[in-house]
Amino acid sequence: AALIAASAQRQQPIDCLINISASPFQQGKAATRHAIFRALCSRYQVPLLFANQVGGQDSLLFDGGSLAMSRQGEIIALAASFTPDMVVVDTDDWGRSPGNTVIARPESLEDPAATIYAALVMGVRDYVRKSGFHSVVLGLSGGIDSALTATIAADALGVENVLGVALPSPYSSTDSLEDAQALAQNLGCSFTTIPISPLFSAFQDSLRPLFHGLAEDLAEQNLQARIRGTLLMALSNKFGHLLLSTGNKSELAVGYCTLYGDMSGGLAVISDVPKQMVYALARFINRLEERIPARTLSKAPTAELKANQCDQDDLPPYAILDQILEMHLEQGAGRETLIAAGFAPSVVDDVLRRIRINEFKRKQAPMGLKVTSKAFGYGRRYPNVQKYSE
Repeated sequence: AALIAASAQRQQPIDCLINISASPFQQGKAATRHAIFRALCSRYQVPLLFANQVGGQDSLLFDGGSLAMSRQGEIIALAASFTPDMVVVDTDDWGRSPGNTVIARPESLEDPAATIYAALVMGVRDYVRKSGFHSVVLGLSGGIDSALTATIAADALGVENVLGVALPSPYSSTDSLEDAQALAQNLGCSFTTIPISPLFSAFQDSLRPLFHGLAEDLAEQNLQARIRGTLLMALSNKFGHLLLSTGNKSELAVGYCTLYGDMSGGLAVISDVPKQMVYALARFINRLEERIPARTLSKAPTAELKANQCDQDDLPPYAILDQILEMHLEQGAGRETLIAAGFAPSVVDDVLRRIRINEFKRKQAPMGLKVTSKAFGYGRRYPNVQKYSE
């Protein structure tokens, strides 16, 4: 804007603004970007060309969405998002009404779930292929997170390049195994089952002299997750698959995950997707046909690492947890602000404590794909150990 004003003062009119950009994606950014462009064009009566990078680069996702805007701030041409595209613009038409606007994938501008899903599909495709891999493996628990991750992978790489593995433990329900099988069948990807009960028993036998007289607790729960991680990494090594981890942002924030277990992998596909958005993405996937089994969307989330386990026995309801996490992690709200917003002090204290003490886990997590304004990983400079409190 300062350059435009300076040019006007020198009576040297500008023919066109050209913005050559590498602007990474985050939810809601396109609308903000368009509003800024409209304000510039309409204020200074100058057309604009915006050329944005497209593709995945590690955790950053560049959404493309290049455009041409008229002097009045109207979009007269819009390229596709999350895929390379070329749009030809006639400069003689810059002042016209946008009645024939070229808009590719308009749903990506209107539906947050569609936008985020397209971003994740592109991110998986680019990360896997640019890393030199051609296929992926992941554990299928019968739950919503692994179902979403598998569907993203299938759409990104083709179903022939996805191997889903069920690893039932003594606490896994029949429903979970059936839902994992149904998902693989719906997607058309390869599927196998490796029961971990014999391995779990062998580990327990080895540890029994040291664990004698002690009740089963988190150690035995995490042991199951680590057995699964070891088996999945063995498949990755043997067959050259990239292992995808399936944990969501809500779990990663509060440490509801196991180092060297379900956190094992080369790419954490949905590590920046809160649990409520996981469900929104699943509903988006199923909008035309049932790809993710309906029961997977309706049943209570559970890790199934002990009898009758449910996520909400250990965590606040995800509808509440995700609100606290968004306010704290993305908006910078502290304890007093969260309490003033109506959240119970005990819940706020518990969530903030969990975030603080689990920083060490996140430092060791695989790289994730960034879709919100604040993601874990590179750029987050919090110490593992500190005693700060408000």
